[in-house]
Amino acid sequence: MFRTRSATSRTPRRRSGTRAALLAVPLTVAGVLGATAVPVQAVTHDHGTGPASLTCQGRGVDPAAKARYRTEILIQAPLRTIWDLQTDVEDWPSWQKPVAPMTIKRLDPGPLRERSRFRATVHLPPNPPSPPSTVVITSTVRQLQYGRCIRWTGPADGAGFHIDGIHVWNFVKVPGGVLVRTEESHTGPQADPTSDMGLEAWLNDLKTAAESGSHN
Repeated sequence: MFRTRSATSRTPRRRSGTRAALLAVPLTVAGVLGATAVPVQAVTHDHGTGPASLTCQGRGVDPAAKARYRTEILIQAPLRTIWDLQTDVEDWPSWQKPVAPMTIKRLDPGPLRERSRFRATVHLPPNPPSPPSTVVITSTVRQLQYGRCIRWTGPADGAGFHIDGIHVWNFVKVPGGVLVRTEESHTGPQADPTSDMGLEAWLNDLKTAAESGSHN
Protein backbone atom coordinates (compact mmCIF):
# COMPACT_ATOMS: atom_id res chain seq x y z
CA MET A 1 0.00 0.00 0.00
CA PHE A 2 2.15 2.87 1.23
CA ARG A 3 5.19 3.75 -0.81
CA THR A 4 7.05 7.02 -1.21
CA ARG A 5 4.60 9.15 -3.15
CA SER A 6 2.46 12.13 -2.24
CA ALA A 7 -1.26 12.38 -2.91
CA THR A 8 -0.55 14.77 -5.77
CA SER A 9 2.04 12.56 -7.43
CA ARG A 10 0.35 9.35 -8.44
CA THR A 11 1.47 6.40 -10.47
CA PRO A 12 -1.22 4.04 -11.81
CA ARG A 13 -1.11 0.60 -10.28
CA ARG A 14 -0.78 -2.38 -12.62
CA ARG A 15 -3.07 -5.40 -12.58
CA SER A 16 -2.83 -8.26 -15.08
CA GLY A 17 -4.36 -11.73 -15.34
CA THR A 18 -4.62 -14.29 -12.62
CA ARG A 19 -1.75 -12.92 -10.53
CA ALA A 20 -3.45 -9.54 -10.29
CA ALA A 21 -6.75 -11.16 -9.33
CA LEU A 22 -5.01 -13.15 -6.61
CA LEU A 23 -3.35 -10.05 -5.23
CA ALA A 24 -6.65 -8.23 -5.17
CA VAL A 25 -8.40 -10.96 -3.20
CA PRO A 26 -6.80 -11.29 0.23
CA LEU A 27 -8.86 -9.86 3.05
CA THR A 28 -10.76 -7.65 0.65
CA VAL A 29 -12.65 -10.18 -1.43
CA ALA A 30 -14.11 -7.32 -3.43
CA GLY A 31 -10.81 -6.83 -5.18
CA VAL A 32 -11.49 -9.92 -7.25
CA LEU A 33 -15.15 -9.09 -7.63
CA GLY A 34 -14.47 -5.59 -8.88
CA ALA A 35 -11.02 -5.77 -10.45
CA THR A 36 -12.20 -4.34 -13.77
CA ALA A 37 -14.08 -1.34 -12.38
CA VAL A 38 -12.98 2.21 -13.16
CA PRO A 39 -12.28 4.33 -10.04
CA VAL A 40 -14.72 7.17 -9.40
CA GLN A 41 -13.72 10.13 -7.23
CA ALA A 42 -10.93 8.26 -5.50
CA VAL A 43 -9.38 11.37 -4.07
CA THR A 44 -6.26 10.12 -2.31
CA HIS A 45 -3.69 7.44 -3.09
CA ASP A 46 -0.93 7.31 -0.52
CA HIS A 47 2.12 5.08 -0.78
CA GLY A 48 4.40 6.02 2.08
CA THR A 49 4.86 9.59 3.21
CA GLY A 50 1.34 10.94 3.59
CA PRO A 51 -1.02 10.97 6.57
CA ALA A 52 -0.65 8.53 9.44
CA SER A 53 -1.99 5.04 8.81
CA LEU A 54 -5.68 4.43 9.33
CA THR A 55 -6.67 2.75 12.58
CA CYS A 56 -9.70 1.21 14.24
CA GLN A 57 -9.64 1.40 18.02
CA GLY A 58 -5.94 2.11 17.89
CA ARG A 59 -4.94 -0.76 15.59
CA GLY A 60 -3.86 -0.39 11.97
CA VAL A 61 -2.15 -2.25 9.15
CA ASP A 62 1.29 -3.86 9.35
CA PRO A 63 3.78 -0.96 9.37
CA ALA A 64 6.58 -3.27 8.22
CA ALA A 65 4.71 -4.63 5.20
CA LYS A 66 6.30 -3.77 1.85
CA ALA A 67 2.91 -4.03 0.12
CA ARG A 68 0.61 -1.33 1.47
CA TYR A 69 -2.07 0.77 -0.18
CA ARG A 70 -4.43 3.50 1.02
CA THR A 71 -7.18 5.41 -0.75
CA GLU A 72 -10.50 7.16 -0.08
CA ILE A 73 -13.70 8.31 -1.75
CA LEU A 74 -16.63 10.63 -1.05
CA ILE A 75 -19.98 8.85 -1.14
CA GLN A 76 -23.15 10.93 -1.27
CA ALA A 77 -25.37 8.59 0.68
CA PRO A 78 -26.43 8.09 4.31
CA LEU A 79 -23.85 6.55 6.60
CA ARG A 80 -26.26 3.79 7.57
CA THR A 81 -26.68 2.76 3.92
CA ILE A 82 -22.93 2.58 3.39
CA TRP A 83 -22.34 0.76 6.68
CA ASP A 84 -25.05 -1.82 5.95
CA LEU A 85 -23.58 -2.55 2.51
CA GLN A 86 -20.08 -2.91 3.90
CA THR A 87 -20.97 -5.16 6.83
CA ASP A 88 -23.35 -7.55 5.04
CA VAL A 89 -20.43 -9.56 3.72
CA GLU A 90 -22.45 -12.40 2.20
CA ASP A 91 -24.25 -9.83 0.02
CA TRP A 92 -21.06 -8.32 -1.42
CA PRO A 93 -21.35 -10.27 -4.72
CA SER A 94 -24.73 -8.62 -5.41
CA TRP A 95 -23.22 -5.14 -5.81
CA GLN A 96 -19.66 -5.80 -6.87
CA LYS A 97 -18.59 -6.71 -10.40
CA PRO A 98 -17.38 -10.32 -10.54
CA VAL A 99 -14.40 -11.35 -12.65
CA ALA A 100 -14.02 -14.76 -11.01
CA PRO A 101 -16.65 -17.13 -9.56
CA MET A 102 -16.66 -16.97 -5.80
CA THR A 103 -18.71 -17.63 -2.72
CA ILE A 104 -18.69 -15.79 0.62
CA LYS A 105 -19.88 -17.43 3.80
CA ARG A 106 -20.23 -16.09 7.31
CA LEU A 107 -18.79 -18.52 9.84
CA ASP A 108 -20.97 -17.22 12.69
CA PRO A 109 -24.51 -15.82 13.00
CA GLY A 110 -25.74 -12.31 13.70
CA PRO A 111 -24.52 -8.86 12.72
CA LEU A 112 -20.85 -8.35 11.91
CA ARG A 113 -18.96 -7.69 15.14
CA GLU A 114 -15.60 -8.22 16.81
CA ARG A 115 -14.42 -11.81 16.36
CA SER A 116 -16.85 -12.41 13.47
CA ARG A 117 -15.32 -14.63 10.79
CA PHE A 118 -16.10 -15.02 7.09
CA ARG A 119 -14.64 -17.10 4.30
CA ALA A 120 -14.35 -16.34 0.59
CA THR A 121 -13.65 -19.12 -1.88
CA VAL A 122 -12.46 -17.81 -5.25
CA HIS A 123 -12.31 -20.04 -8.32
CA LEU A 124 -9.77 -18.51 -10.67
CA PRO A 125 -9.98 -19.36 -14.37
CA PRO A 126 -7.01 -20.87 -16.23
CA ASN A 127 -4.36 -18.40 -17.31
CA PRO A 128 -1.97 -20.40 -19.50
CA PRO A 129 0.40 -21.85 -18.62
CA SER A 130 -1.19 -21.78 -15.15
CA PRO A 131 -4.09 -24.21 -14.52
CA PRO A 132 -7.35 -23.22 -12.81
CA SER A 133 -6.92 -22.69 -9.09
CA THR A 134 -8.84 -21.96 -5.93
CA VAL A 135 -7.93 -19.38 -3.30
CA VAL A 136 -9.53 -19.45 0.14
CA ILE A 137 -9.52 -16.30 2.29
CA THR A 138 -10.57 -16.62 5.92
CA SER A 139 -11.00 -13.25 7.63
CA THR A 140 -11.51 -12.37 11.29
CA VAL A 141 -12.88 -9.03 12.47
CA ARG A 142 -10.48 -7.76 15.12
CA GLN A 143 -11.92 -4.31 15.83
CA LEU A 144 -15.28 -2.76 14.96
CA GLN A 145 -16.93 0.46 16.09
CA TYR A 146 -20.41 0.90 14.69
CA GLY A 147 -20.58 3.55 11.97
CA ARG A 148 -16.93 4.51 12.39
CA CYS A 149 -14.44 1.77 11.60
CA ILE A 150 -13.73 -1.90 10.91
CA ARG A 151 -10.45 -3.84 10.94
CA TRP A 152 -10.05 -7.46 9.91
CA THR A 153 -7.11 -9.79 9.35
CA GLY A 154 -6.43 -13.20 7.90
CA PRO A 155 -4.69 -15.37 5.33
CA ALA A 156 -5.33 -16.07 1.65
CA ASP A 157 -4.18 -19.53 0.62
CA GLY A 158 -4.05 -21.48 -2.61
CA ALA A 159 -1.74 -23.85 -4.46
CA GLY A 160 1.68 -22.21 -4.25
CA PHE A 161 0.12 -19.00 -2.94
CA HIS A 162 -0.01 -17.39 0.51
CA ILE A 163 -0.60 -13.84 1.69
CA ASP A 164 -1.38 -12.47 5.15
CA GLY A 165 -3.41 -9.30 5.06
CA ILE A 166 -4.74 -6.59 7.33
CA HIS A 167 -7.55 -4.31 6.18
CA VAL A 168 -8.82 -1.14 7.87
CA TRP A 169 -11.91 0.93 6.98
CA ASN A 170 -12.85 4.37 8.34
CA PHE A 171 -16.18 6.16 7.77
CA VAL A 172 -16.37 9.92 8.43
CA LYS A 173 -19.42 12.14 7.97
CA VAL A 174 -18.51 15.27 6.01
CA PRO A 175 -20.51 18.00 4.26
CA GLY A 176 -22.16 16.35 1.27
CA GLY A 177 -21.84 12.75 2.36
CA VAL A 178 -19.46 10.26 3.93
CA LEU A 179 -15.72 10.05 3.36
CA VAL A 180 -14.81 6.37 3.20
CA ARG A 181 -11.13 5.66 3.78
CA THR A 182 -9.47 2.28 3.46
CA GLU A 183 -5.97 0.90 3.88
CA GLU A 184 -4.57 -2.59 3.45
CA SER A 185 -1.23 -4.33 3.94
CA HIS A 186 -0.03 -7.66 2.54
CA THR A 187 2.88 -9.82 3.66
CA GLY A 188 4.01 -13.13 2.20
CA PRO A 189 5.80 -14.49 -0.87
CA GLN A 190 3.20 -13.18 -3.34
CA ALA A 191 2.66 -9.74 -1.80
CA ASP A 192 2.98 -7.16 -4.58
CA PRO A 193 3.84 -3.54 -3.64
CA THR A 194 2.68 -2.36 -7.10
CA SER A 195 -0.90 -3.61 -6.64
CA ASP A 196 -3.82 -1.44 -5.51
CA MET A 197 -5.23 -4.64 -3.94
CA GLY A 198 -8.59 -4.06 -5.57
CA LEU A 199 -9.37 -1.14 -3.27
CA GLU A 200 -10.11 1.38 -6.02
CA ALA A 201 -12.67 -0.97 -7.58
CA TRP A 202 -14.20 -1.74 -4.20
CA LEU A 203 -14.69 1.95 -3.38
CA ASN A 204 -16.16 2.59 -6.81
CA ASP A 205 -18.66 -0.24 -6.45
CA LEU A 206 -19.55 0.77 -2.89
CA LYS A 207 -20.19 4.33 -4.08
CA THR A 208 -22.36 3.16 -6.97
CA ALA A 209 -24.42 0.81 -4.79
CA ALA A 210 -24.90 3.32 -1.96
CA GLU A 211 -25.79 6.27 -4.18
CA SER A 212 -28.19 4.24 -6.35
CA GLY A 213 -30.32 3.45 -3.33
CA SER A 214 -31.01 -0.03 -4.70
CA HIS A 215 -29.89 -1.65 -1.43
CA ASN A 216 -31.83 0.62 0.93
